[in-house]
Amino acid sequence: MKNLKYILGPMRLPFVILAPACALIGLGTAWWTKGHVNWFYFLLVLIGAVAAHISVNVFNEYYDFKTGLDSRTQRTPFSGGSGTLQAHPELAPTVLTTAIVSFAITGLVGLYFVVVQGWELIPLGVIGLFLLYGYTVWMARNPVLCLLAPGLGFGTLMVLGTHFALTGEYSWIAFVASLVPFFLVSDLLLLNQFPDVEADQSIGRRHYPILIGRKSSGYIYTAFLLATYAAIVLGVIFGILPVFALLGLLTLVLAVPVIRNVLKNSENIPALIPSMGQNVLITLATPVLIAIGLFIR
Repeated sequence: MKNLKYILGPMRLPFVILAPACALIGLGTAWWTKGHVNWFYFLLVLIGAVAAHISVNVFNEYYDFKTGLDSRTQRTPFSGGSGTLQAHPELAPTVLTTAIVSFAITGLVGLYFVVVQGWELIPLGVIGLFLLYGYTVWMARNPVLCLLAPGLGFGTLMVLGTHFALTGEYSWIAFVASLVPFFLVSDLLLLNQFPDVEADQSIGRRHYPILIGRKSSGYIYTAFLLATYAAIVLGVIFGILPVFALLGLLTLVLAVPVIRNVLKNSENIPALIPSMGQNVLITLATPVLIAIGLFIR
């Protein structure tokens, strides 16, 4: 029981709510498309989504411990790991096992939907499993992949995968809706890299705050955040998303001051901490608001 308590740290459970928030968009697009959903299927989707998020978190925690990265970072509420393995290094094998078991659960859920809904889900599943393991190990050393992989996993793959699991087909509405968490989650990880530049660079990582600096990366952050809202507006204008998807624009009241602060204080990490928290709220609330809009028929 004591070990179980410590294992919860590497799972980073407060952040795992992101997976259900993104899956809700796929639920919403399925409901909009079919007018009904199989709630047992959605429960399985949630199990797979949460397991996937736990897996990538725990792999990240394990490998950042093995490389010594988490011992060099200045921990914030949104970056730098949980500190569990620094305090209890003897738990490293158990942490790795947790990552592998969560990975396997994700794969089994995906395999179930391949059987019941069709082989067309296989490409998404294979790419998704590759992202879970490969993000920390390989992709964090390539700035383009490091930027795009989080959004691809939580946006494109999770939304399209949820939609397919519930409907047995892909659709343009699911793809366009998936652009919202694609941009938001990539932005979330980008901003959370700002405090870790020196530590990440010391172990060979290459993301944009290292490659071009925090100030220039602030413009990438801004472009991705604005692209989120552009995707919503254009989706509605072209008739792909329903008009109530515009509920997602409500988070602009948070986004505007966050953008200002990121551009003004890109080199001042303590001043960025409140914006990092607000950015988490934007990333969670916007998909939920869009999902609500998709349920209004």
